[in-house]
Amino acid sequence: MKKIVTIIGARPQFIKAAALSREISKHNYIKEIIVHTGQHFDKNMSDVFFEEMEIPKPNYNLNINSLSHGAMTGQMLEKIETILLKEKPDWVLVYGDTNSTIAGALAAQKIHIKVAHVEAGLRSFNMKMPEEINRILTDRISNILFCPTDTAIDNLQKEGYDNIDCKIVKSGDVMQDTAIFYSKKEKKPLIKIPDEFILTTIHRAENTDNKERLINIMEALNEIALATPIILPLHPRTKNIIKNLKLRIENLTITEPIGYLEMIYLLNRCKLVMTDSGGLQKEAFFFKKPCITLRDETEWVELVENEFNTIVGANKNLIIHTFSNQKYDIDFDKNLYGKGQASLKIVNELINYKKTF
Repeated sequence: MKKIVTIIGARPQFIKAAALSREISKHNYIKEIIVHTGQHFDKNMSDVFFEEMEIPKPNYNLNINSLSHGAMTGQMLEKIETILLKEKPDWVLVYGDTNSTIAGALAAQKIHIKVAHVEAGLRSFNMKMPEEINRILTDRISNILFCPTDTAIDNLQKEGYDNIDCKIVKSGDVMQDTAIFYSKKEKKPLIKIPDEFILTTIHRAENTDNKERLINIMEALNEIALATPIILPLHPRTKNIIKNLKLRIENLTITEPIGYLEMIYLLNRCKLVMTDSGGLQKEAFFFKKPCITLRDETEWVELVENEFNTIVGANKNLIIHTFSNQKYDIDFDKNLYGKGQASLKIVNELINYKKTF
């Protein structure tokens, strides 16, 4: 019997874990133990995903949140180590680039448990992003690096990973597995939905913690919404920042965070996506919608190179200009992320793993 401990804590990780947990459950000789760090704890950011996506309930919920990066990561590291010493798994599975990711990887490696990193090799090349630090460090101490794209593999090779004791696997993207599986299970949100609208999210610290950037973005959205309605599900933290700054909100439909099935409903019907979310950039592609990214860079460069995505930063005039000149007759029929086979490939690699050095 193989045992895998899965570490998750944030909304994007719940979505990714849904696909892999479903694939793991097909093997009666693999036991999965799910540890939820509590990084995202609001019901609309956590519980709803386990309920509607039928993810197995966590075996452990650490309830660690609303702390500084150091305090949060340190507490996670301590509590995850205790669980790993008790469970003695063959693998620790971590996702993406959050504090939960690096804490899980560090806890495992320090007691000599193998680490698999799903969504490895991504780089924004912006070291001011906490996510960039987390993903670089997690890659360096992982035994298997599951890369979603060729670009991710190229990044690792340029950093010398061919000479490091690890295995690099092009797996494809588990988020596409999830999008395909749940695409017919959509759920209508309890809001009025216009016939034509833009789906928007804002949550990254580079935008929310920078007053000038946030003002520019909100002013651009207010102006764009005069032409096309905008639906904006807001993270509680972002909502509080906007309220405290007394930023003007006009013409926008503001909602609480929504579940994944509700997000699929909106993705299926929106005209355009505007976001600073890495995951939503890809989901826009999965559902054949163009995307405008409210950041200065993206890890998903293949979307930009193929003109599915445009990077605009927080420049008000550029945001409005890009929206006004957006093309919609785009051919989305490209295999960038594995077409739904990533989970199968990842589980097979974990089952048949052999050291490469």
